[in-house]
Amino acid sequence: MSQSSKTTRILAIHAHPDDIEILCAGTLIRLKEAGCEIFMRTMTAGDCGSAELAAEHIARKRLEEAQAAADLLGASYDFLDFRDLQIVHDNAGRRRVTEELREIDPDIVLTAPPVDYMSDHEMTSRLVRDACFNAPIPNYETLATTPASPVSKIPYLYFVDPVGGVDYYDQPIEPEFVVDITAQFELKQKMLACHESQRDWLRKQHGMDEYLDASRRWSEQRGAKIGAIYGEGFRQYKGHPYPHDNLLLEILNRGPLVV
Repeated sequence: MSQSSKTTRILAIHAHPDDIEILCAGTLIRLKEAGCEIFMRTMTAGDCGSAELAAEHIARKRLEEAQAAADLLGASYDFLDFRDLQIVHDNAGRRRVTEELREIDPDIVLTAPPVDYMSDHEMTSRLVRDACFNAPIPNYETLATTPASPVSKIPYLYFVDPVGGVDYYDQPIEPEFVVDITAQFELKQKMLACHESQRDWLRKQHGMDEYLDASRRWSEQRGAKIGAIYGEGFRQYKGHPYPHDNLLLEILNRGPLVV
């Protein structure tokens, strides 16, 4: 199949179950509506996501929740078998993420930002960036049992917002552009609500449905930057030799939304 006739493939890959839903599910819904094929991947199964359940039990539950969210979108879901709080930037991790990139062969990759509130997010960002660079290189071996072929090109790479939109010093990290997700927000919230174990935990901690309320507040803040009710922010990685034109906005027929 020629590249021109190939369905555009979108890979959203973040650290833990629910990170994608919080930070870019609305955009994924829009891309799905535009005819793209969506792949959702998390590095871990969320094995540290409970103060009550053992790691294997909460991991099983969180994987089921992540699958349910992906099913609402009609997306593929899987995880890369890292452990919570143990994602490190090393050669083994590079090989594992590169193999996943080669298997999916995405045109666009959405991932964690390089600066965020916790190491798992930042290490995910670094590993995914390296994997995008490594995936087309024929002599880079992943050591997989049945390795996928190298991809034909470096994909477009975008970073989602850090949690809260700030750096280590609580200073704002501004998005390069914001995508209007107003029409997609209801489904985004339904996807997030699938992560019931995390929603329950935060309800106990805050005494309110903070999980969904926080998502709404953040989406409103980003949407306000472009005069929309709800939005999601992104920055595009443009290091050599990554693509510099904005395929994501081209697909969404948005035009420039630099803020």
